[in-house]
Amino acid sequence: MTGSEVPLASPMFRLAYVPGVIPGKWVRIWNERLPDIPLTLTSVSATEAADTLRAGGADAGFVRLPVDRTDLSAIPLYTETTVVLVPKDHLVAAAEEVSVADLADDIVLHPLDDTLDWAGPLPGRPANERPATTADAVELVAAGIGLLVVPQSLARLHHRKDLTYRPVSDAPESRVALSWPEERTTDLVEEFIGIVRGRTVNSSRGRRPAPAQEQQASKAKPKPKQGGSGAGGARRKPAAGKSTGKNPRGGGSGGARTGRGGRGGKPGRRS
Repeated sequence: MTGSEVPLASPMFRLAYVPGVIPGKWVRIWNERLPDIPLTLTSVSATEAADTLRAGGADAGFVRLPVDRTDLSAIPLYTETTVVLVPKDHLVAAAEEVSVADLADDIVLHPLDDTLDWAGPLPGRPANERPATTADAVELVAAGIGLLVVPQSLARLHHRKDLTYRPVSDAPESRVALSWPEERTTDLVEEFIGIVRGRTVNSSRGRRPAPAQEQQASKAKPKPKQGGSGAGGARRKPAAGKSTGKNPRGGGSGGARTGRGGRGGKPGRRS
């Protein structure tokens, strides 16, 4: 190698994910199928996820919808239940489920990184200031300052012994999607899409097997029989000692026994 030549970097796959998403099972499948291509994880906030993908900080990422699909592709994966996070001694804790109207008299915190797409007015009474992050809002709930409406995975992520949560029946739901820059839909991105969608390793959308694997698979296929007429191939010779329906000594059909002495012709006269 000359001084001007630079070795190519080994391929790798960079995956971003927002809080609440657990990518472990997909990462495990990737490592099983592509052990030669390392996958690195990057945690990003819900508000930063789209910009991280656009800037090339990750090849793909788990994001929360909606995203601007002008330059980003997205495959919706699942929808989460929306819950309200409250102190354990709050009245809401006694109910199995509540509605947005049930929160009208409470202060409901609305952090700047809120992941819910509220089409109408926000629930409850507004706080004097909006918390910067969901984590900050959780601390305020624990301090008795207000309540917080979030996707269930975020309530679990910020679990505290002094807090609990209940489903909110008519709140907007959060949808999680796999997203990537449309102009950078690489083979590795396609491979990860296949894993997320549950395609098998032998799927036509997956990678082609290596040449050695193709040769091994070709050797494993049974070869067609040659020679002989018909599908049965060449005729087999009868095994020794088995009758073929003909007298081996030129006699009649069935190989009939001859008279005494083993000679052919008329049977001997009785005395």
